[in-house]
Amino acid sequence: MYKESQSQQSLFEHQEIFDILKKLQLKKKLPNKIILSGEKGIGKCTLAYHLINYILSENEEFNYDTKNCKINSENKSFKLVLNKCNPNFNLIDVEEGKKNIDINQIRNLISNLNKSSFNSIPRFVLIDNVNLLNLNSVNALLKVIEEPNNNIHFILINSNTRVLPTLKSRCINFKISISKNEVIKITNKIIGKDIYDLLNEEFINYYVTPEQLLKILIISEELKIDIKNLSLKNFLSLIIKNKLYKKNDTLNELMYSFIEIYFRKNITIKNIEVLNFYKTFLKKITNTKIYNLDEESLFMEFEDRILNG
Repeated sequence: MYKESQSQQSLFEHQEIFDILKKLQLKKKLPNKIILSGEKGIGKCTLAYHLINYILSENEEFNYDTKNCKINSENKSFKLVLNKCNPNFNLIDVEEGKKNIDINQIRNLISNLNKSSFNSIPRFVLIDNVNLLNLNSVNALLKVIEEPNNNIHFILINSNTRVLPTLKSRCINFKISISKNEVIKITNKIIGKDIYDLLNEEFINYYVTPEQLLKILIISEELKIDIKNLSLKNFLSLIIKNKLYKKNDTLNELMYSFIEIYFRKNITIKNIEVLNFYKTFLKKITNTKIYNLDEESLFMEFEDRILNG
């Protein structure tokens, strides 16, 4: 199984921005409120974890390997972060089963930050999916982020979505991007194989981040699907016919994305019927998500009218 950001010990790309942040830290000028912005799945969180470990491990054994941009698995701070018990690190993200970052999470964070530090080492707050902060959560966060203690750093992860101006204006925004060649290069390094040997090229052409490609590989492993020899159309037919989206959370998460890609590949100006159905279907997807409706009838309609039409 493929690794998550917090355990990804090698930084395969983004060395340039990492070097900028390291130099700012060395000069004691690292901003204490940072937003890392870019497409979801390009390694923003991994970059944040590497910066945090670089700083936290400075005076520890097995400290950060700056030459190879690598976190040492024997490092104390790294182990404590993995075990979710590092007193100098707080992670805020959407809790399982919820759609937004709850205000109580921010209140608990504030309470924790108000406690005396165990040491003089900088403390970090990493907020992933910052766009999922609701209005109450943002307002609560602003109270602590406006004038944080000099020893507290906030790193916010934004996947190219709208962030409330009141929050964004208080942070330094670093924009991060990645090319398709870099996506392939990173993915190959993570899996130790050539992605073209594992996935149908149709998927690779339309999925633009390593995280997206890895998720498809995870699906193929868990459901034992030969995704190398399946077209996107046949893949969707197999998933819908056998209701596999009900058996796999990752697949369920990606189904709308798969369908969106299929529409984009097949819509033409001449095909007015598909174009009109696409517009109607988008509205149905929105309603299904808002009202937490069962996707089965939606997917079956897509199969009947588009895949078999």
